[in-house]
Amino acid sequence: ISFLPNFGIFTMGMWSVGLGAIGAAVTGIVLANTDIFLSKPEKATLEFLEEIELKTLGSEQRTFKAGELWKKNGAVIMAVRRPG
Repeated sequence: ISFLPNFGIFTMGMWSVGLGAIGAAVTGIVLANTDIFLSKPEKATLEFLEEIELKTLGSEQRTFKAGELWKKNGAVIMAVRRPG
């Protein structure tokens, strides 16, 4: 059977590419669905939130401290840190 070509190197290359693709897929799924490598969020203190300057939207521009929002009434606060 000497007239058949030797596919050993080709087969080994296909196995390497296949295993690499499977490894990349598993890594992508793990990174997309877990927070293993993300830094843990830090809770903001009330003193820090009170001192944040806020700006109104619309035609009348007004700047005020966030503490004014809950001086008379309660308020629900959500602090979001945007990258950049």
